[in-house]
Amino acid sequence: MHQSDLPPPATTPLQGGLADSLLETAHRTPHLPQIARRLDASSPVWVPVTAVELWDEVSDLARGLVVSGLRPGDRVAIMARTRYEWTVLCHALWSVGAEVVPIYPTSSHDQVGWILKDAHCVAVVVEDEQGAMTVGSACAELPFLRHVWQLDTGALSHLADRGQAIPATTVDSLRRIVLPDSTAVIAYTSGTTAHPRGCALTHRNVASLCDTLLAGWRQTTAPPGEQPAILAFLPFSHVYGLLVQGICLRGGVLMGHEPDLRVEALSAAFRSFRPTFLFAVPFVFEKIYKNFLRTAQQTGRGALFERAVRTAQDFAAAEERHRLGAGPGPGFDLRLQHSLYEKTVYKKLRATLGGRVCGAVSGGSPLNRELALFYAGIGIFVHDGYGLTETSGGITAQPVGRGKIGTVGQPLPGTEVHVADDGEIFVWGPSVFQGYINDVQANQETFHNGWLATGDIGRLDSEGYLTITGRKKDIIITSGGKSVAPAALEERLRAHPLVHHAVVVGDNRPCVGALITLDPEFVAHWRASRAKGDTPVRDAREENELREEVRRAVGAANSTVSRSESIRVFRVLPELFDLSNGLLTPSMKLRRDEITRRFAAEIEAMYQGSSRVPREYATSEPSLWEDSDNVFR
Repeated sequence: MHQSDLPPPATTPLQGGLADSLLETAHRTPHLPQIARRLDASSPVWVPVTAVELWDEVSDLARGLVVSGLRPGDRVAIMARTRYEWTVLCHALWSVGAEVVPIYPTSSHDQVGWILKDAHCVAVVVEDEQGAMTVGSACAELPFLRHVWQLDTGALSHLADRGQAIPATTVDSLRRIVLPDSTAVIAYTSGTTAHPRGCALTHRNVASLCDTLLAGWRQTTAPPGEQPAILAFLPFSHVYGLLVQGICLRGGVLMGHEPDLRVEALSAAFRSFRPTFLFAVPFVFEKIYKNFLRTAQQTGRGALFERAVRTAQDFAAAEERHRLGAGPGPGFDLRLQHSLYEKTVYKKLRATLGGRVCGAVSGGSPLNRELALFYAGIGIFVHDGYGLTETSGGITAQPVGRGKIGTVGQPLPGTEVHVADDGEIFVWGPSVFQGYINDVQANQETFHNGWLATGDIGRLDSEGYLTITGRKKDIIITSGGKSVAPAALEERLRAHPLVHHAVVVGDNRPCVGALITLDPEFVAHWRASRAKGDTPVRDAREENELREEVRRAVGAANSTVSRSESIRVFRVLPELFDLSNGLLTPSMKLRRDEITRRFAAEIEAMYQGSSRVPREYATSEPSLWEDSDNVFR
């Protein structure tokens, strides 16, 4: 067991609900820019919304919700991308004591129907006509549903206009009866296996985590004297996105919204909004790095970029050793090289993110150590953290000035972490949820003497730094009895620029295998750089070279594990793992059961074919494939 030795947060305990912080800020600093918004999605101009303007809009909408018959304890689903109206709406709901039920906007008919029915939602707010149609197709089984409001038809403005009929004191009266332990959010788990489960998070759960992070880490989010600015692009339908929103609004941080996660849109938003800090998931950091690499190669500076990357990683590793008391820090030559690349490379890389980013947080899954070293080396230290929907989004973080890259940090102040004999992580703390709604059995299985069983496996070192090694339910056991945690192998595979995603398989199989998808943008760039010669000859050569590149990526991943844990067979799939096809969760996690079900034929062919092809093609590491290792004989 380990409890953080960091000082407790110096924050005022929550007295009411989350909406109170908006009102308090509006009274204390009415002209503070609280949100920056674009009146047009394609505009580079961000218009500030002050704290008092935001509160007035929230209050007007809350009055409209009351006129529509909404009452304390009612549950309202929000099914929209990350946009300004999301923030206004959920705080208006909290102002009248309602509970927010986030739903990812691309959820299927079955997923939407299940959540609305399980949560007994009385209303749902959708973004567009497609969302309205999805909800409409499930309405026959939703006896509690009374309202479907659509953002793109001006529903919030209509509600606010209707609310003028009642006095603002009505909302004040409802807001005052919201207690810290009232339920604020019913956040549904990603549903990587069966139906998602609704996690009841209180106002105190969410606020305590936000306040702890603000107390200990706010000074890292902007240069001294500047108001921190954070671009919110993570889905508010996931608890991580809601955490970002809470940190901004409770901490006086300027927040912008970016609903479009395409690379072009996100890059444009970075340049125009100019955030000082990033909150993202590993996939985003990987994508940004690949874009850096692709741009460098397209301009003929690929070799320079790769040297700059190695220097950044070496510099950050040397600084880390010094920080942790294990080394003298970067030497003179390394500092000189780093200074040169700072002027010629690193400064330009930061400029593509707006030029002001001084730090970041990665969550959702562990960040690759080499990638984290790269970002630290170019001046953006990524605080890798760990949390669950059930913990309101956070339970550990890198301590300021003592970050240990490759871990997810130490337990947050006021929380405790315990690793059981089988490696499962148990947690306790103020951000741990009330329990799952409508699921007594799941609550009994999840809580053990007050401790939350996370289902994740990991280890604590002597200083209390936690390392995540995977999910307990994802452990693969081969037919030979070898237990393999797939996460580390998948992480290493994704480190290759050509690899988009990878799923390691092998349950009850003679060896470990992998399903791999390739990054279409990087593959196009890779092909363009080799477009020489006659088409038939060129195409054949490219396919052979591409196959060898993937083989090298598999070999690099295998170099980090024992031979019995290594990937012996793999197959490149033509279909990407994406949100739209249901193979990724809203938090960008793999839906393993769905992937293995959909590609069952490919998996079967992969293993059957490996026993028929020549030995050098049956393994990603021909030089390590000895006769005694041939499990297919």
